Amino acid sequence: MSSFAILTDVTKCTGCEECVLACKVTNETGLRDTPRKWQGAATDLSSTRWTTIARTGNRHVRVHCRHCLEPGCAAACPVGALHTTDEGVVAYDPSICLGCRYCMVACPFRMTRYEWGSANPRVRKCILCYEKITGGELKQPACTAACPEGATIFGARDDLLAEARRRIGDDPNRYIDHVWGEHEVGGTSVLYISDVDLVQAGWPSQLPRDAVPELADMVLHTVPTTFVSVGMAMAGIHWVIKRRQKLAAEAAAATAAGPAAAETVTPGDEEQS
Repeated sequence: MSSFAILTDVTKCTGCEECVLACKVTNETGLRDTPRKWQGAATDLSSTRWTTIARTGNRHVRVHCRHCLEPGCAAACPVGALHTTDEGVVAYDPSICLGCRYCMVACPFRMTRYEWGSANPRVRKCILCYEKITGGELKQPACTAACPEGATIFGARDDLLAEARRRIGDDPNRYIDHVWGEHEVGGTSVLYISDVDLVQAGWPSQLPRDAVPELADMVLHTVPTTFVSVGMAMAGIHWVIKRRQKLAAEAAAATAAGPAAAETVTPGDEEQS
């Protein structure tokens, strides 16, 4: 197999959410989704819901990490917690994650989520059941194995691209002549074919054809400036606090020494301290 990939045929999806349940059980993310208010609805992607179903008209579109061939999230990660495997999966090592969330800014699809309610928060997203497949526990991602309609299937990216083109060619009146993910942002390992424009289901309307590591570069280039700015601000605050404490101590000492001594502490003296 050249690389792991998933092809979702939107025309076959019934929105049953068996894929969502299988993902939750396999990855032990919890059966209930209770995101904070600013995170959207319980049916949206979240740290406990790594895949979900977007609904547009009478169509259902499975949503999860696209596993970009040249992922901006991995490029933005300063410690390599997000990284691309030899099988094309954008995997994640939570043990070294700093929780900086640069990956969330760099993702052109906005697919990564943060554990806002955790005392030890991590970034969470679909990892294509990578470790379970390479470890021999699973033969394919839990989501594709659970789909009763065969709407979302697992395979090698080259094979799935060929299958997508075959379906479109065999039934051109059924499908839009486009394979989503074939070229966008340099290509993704999650592919779609559909009879409706996926923009209606949240697919970004304007994506560059080339990969977007420059987004990561932009984020990373702000890091040194941010650290220096924050350091200078903290140093300034520290100086102001220490000076106020010094002046207060001098005033208290003068008061304790008597009225005559207190009169010697004048505004001019404070400025020279």
